[in-house]
Amino acid sequence: MPRITIPLTDTKVKQAKAKDKEYSLVDGGGLALRIKPIGSKLWIFNYYRPYTKKRANLSLGAYPALSLAKAREKRTEYKELLAQEIDPKEYLDEQTSIISQAHQNTLKHIASQWLEIKKTQVSADHAKDTWRSLELHIFPNLGNVPIHKIKAKNTIAVIQPIAKKGSLETVKRVCQRLNEIMVYSVNSGIIDANPLAGIYKAFGSPEKKHMATIKPEHLPNLMKAIARASIKFTTRRLIEWQLHTMVRPSEAAGTRWEEIDFENKLWNIPADRMKKKRAHSVPLSEQTLEILEEMKTISANREHVFPADRNPKTHANPSTANMALKRMGYHNILVAHGMRSIASTALNEQGFDPDVIESALAHVGKDEVRNAYNRAEYLERRKKLMYHWSIYIEKATTLKTDQVTNIKRIN
Repeated sequence: MPRITIPLTDTKVKQAKAKDKEYSLVDGGGLALRIKPIGSKLWIFNYYRPYTKKRANLSLGAYPALSLAKAREKRTEYKELLAQEIDPKEYLDEQTSIISQAHQNTLKHIASQWLEIKKTQVSADHAKDTWRSLELHIFPNLGNVPIHKIKAKNTIAVIQPIAKKGSLETVKRVCQRLNEIMVYSVNSGIIDANPLAGIYKAFGSPEKKHMATIKPEHLPNLMKAIARASIKFTTRRLIEWQLHTMVRPSEAAGTRWEEIDFENKLWNIPADRMKKKRAHSVPLSEQTLEILEEMKTISANREHVFPADRNPKTHANPSTANMALKRMGYHNILVAHGMRSIASTALNEQGFDPDVIESALAHVGKDEVRNAYNRAEYLERRKKLMYHWSIYIEKATTLKTDQVTNIKRIN
């Protein structure tokens, strides 16, 4: 007759005493309680491994932390796995690995992976600014939290102090960046859904502000202010360079000598330095070439045309022009980026083709084929435009405010 196993009871388990040698109390179905000489009690599940059919023991946990009822639940769970030809030990190891990996995937760790992708789409300065904002506002509280445990409620609590300061533009950017990280995580299979979708709705919307700029007729006053300002020579030339070339502050500040093609009178900015990650060529007028000749006396042996004052091995800070304009009395009146708007307005008023102006400003549309065509087609036309713009600036330095509108277009 087959041996009949009498199921254990809570009383029998509780009263089981240690002996000189290790022994087991069997509950049936592969479940047993192992009692060691030191008195500890451990639940064991004994089973045949799928495929190999070799016997194996799986530790379920210690008594009394794991009760008889809970041990039986685990036995049932593992027998269900065996019915599907799944080895319980391999299953547990896999689950442990998944949980361990999930806890290693902290917000900061996944954000660093996301940033590597982001860097291929934005300028280096933009990428640095993105990471800096996360380090300042998010990582101190949430950086080490596993990304699968990031919830909207806790994230809102972290961002709330920024909103209370009235920095709603910062709130907007931080929310956008967190959402991008979460979308990256979903697309990478790290999490199943984005818990921060729509989180920006928990805060007020920032008031839309246009870049502070001036009208073209006020260019004479600006040129006089630049000429008279108590600023360093390099800063003065940097402002003039940005104004003439119509580029963004970071692109101007980071100008490298190797980017200058003196023979063809072109400044070729590589894609990794452009906002939209597309290479951009700027036709150089005689005025811009003069600026470069003057800067040779200072930085010809350096990598950058406009070296930083404290560390000449790197380039001037992109905010240098902005700070200088503030000291010149243009606070809230004109920012460095606003000089592009002066050029755009003046050139449109002069009747230049708006598409050529947009091309000169490195504004690109969604049509990649058309963008490539425009860059090639407009380059010759942009040479005339840039030549005219430099003459316009030069004449403005000698005119009065009400005389700027009399500057004639050069054909």
